[in-house]
Amino acid sequence: MKIVVGLGNPGRAYAETRHNAGWMVLDALAARLGVSFRSSWRKPLMLAKTSMEGVGSLWLVKPTTYMNCSGDPLPSLMRPAGATPADLLVAVDDVNLPLGKLRIRASGGSGGHNGLKSIIERLGTENFARMRIGIGAKQEGQDLADHVLGRMGREERGAIAEACARAVDAIECVLKDGVDRAMNQFN
Repeated sequence: MKIVVGLGNPGRAYAETRHNAGWMVLDALAARLGVSFRSSWRKPLMLAKTSMEGVGSLWLVKPTTYMNCSGDPLPSLMRPAGATPADLLVAVDDVNLPLGKLRIRASGGSGGHNGLKSIIERLGTENFARMRIGIGAKQEGQDLADHVLGRMGREERGAIAEACARAVDAIECVLKDGVDRAMNQFN
């Protein structure tokens, strides 16, 4: 079993914000796989279950706890399924990467990202794969929260849409060929 988690914030107010790049990637992956998300009545998340040849069971997860608590529903989802952090791949936005750039890592710290901090705290480890999607740096004098929670302009949306398509290819590579191969091909 593999679990791909996309980080974002629920609600219309956040739908097209930079901070929801992880959800955008999962939406693109779900579209490619022909699956739909369903809200869980037991856990604060949206879930799409499918399978992939060469991978087996695959769950796509969008926590609905808001970014800073993204890790909260994961242990209770993973434990009964027998999944471990090694089965996890997290897609997340990154202000430290240029717009549209991807960076895949097998493990590592939060890099100051509160969603990743929450997952690390709840799982008790940094040993899970992550894919960062560059949303570009904030403008000088701009508040970071205003930048990540701001809506993207037309050019940014286009760059993120292209990044999401590449991210879906990269996720498939991670799942089928491993993190090292995906790092070499997509970083």
